[in-house]
Amino acid sequence: MNLFNRGVMSRRKAPPIPSQRTAGSPASPTTTAVLPDPALADLTGEWVIDPAHSRIGFSVRHAMVTTVRGAFAEYESRLYFDGRNPARSRAEIVMSTASVDTGVEQRDAHLVHRDFLDAANYPRIRFASTAVQFAGDDLYRMTGDLTIKNTTRPVVLELTYIGHVTDPFGEERVGFDGTTTFNRSEWGLTYNSRLATGGAMVSEKVRLQLDIAAIRAPVSAG
Repeated sequence: MNLFNRGVMSRRKAPPIPSQRTAGSPASPTTTAVLPDPALADLTGEWVIDPAHSRIGFSVRHAMVTTVRGAFAEYESRLYFDGRNPARSRAEIVMSTASVDTGVEQRDAHLVHRDFLDAANYPRIRFASTAVQFAGDDLYRMTGDLTIKNTTRPVVLELTYIGHVTDPFGEERVGFDGTTTFNRSEWGLTYNSRLATGGAMVSEKVRLQLDIAAIRAPVSAG
């Protein structure tokens, strides 16, 4: 399923704003625009995440002294990267809530229970980008809507471009790492228990970590 419509609405350009500098006043210093590497233009197009070489993961502090890590094993994705104009790039990832895996069966069962993710009533977790900004070097800032349990709130992913390669099978691959941190209670994930010594069993902050290896999507016929 194609999650994106690549058509772009035409927009009438606004007239330029005349300069307000008065005669004799010094000109403002010129600001040099931060532009992406021109070689990235060849990467423009649609991509899909390769689940065999990617990880949609998360980590959270447990009992205030250790970190529990997990991932979503099942998800669908569609990415569009514009190497000439990164602002036109976009992404959507839809994760199966019940596919959460922390390596401990009992803990996973609790996470999909109504105390936390309530997979029976909310089977999908969705991230959809709303804006992308090139931040310099290999860094990008992607703002998007994260939906958990029918609550949608904005988050900002800090993305790092890792590289691009053609594998021995002729597939074009591109790599990105991304991370963001959010407060789980803002999405209705409020369950917790208190430690005898004080403090919470499960941290309020959740770190979302994306290790992405994407394959160029085949061009559809017609």
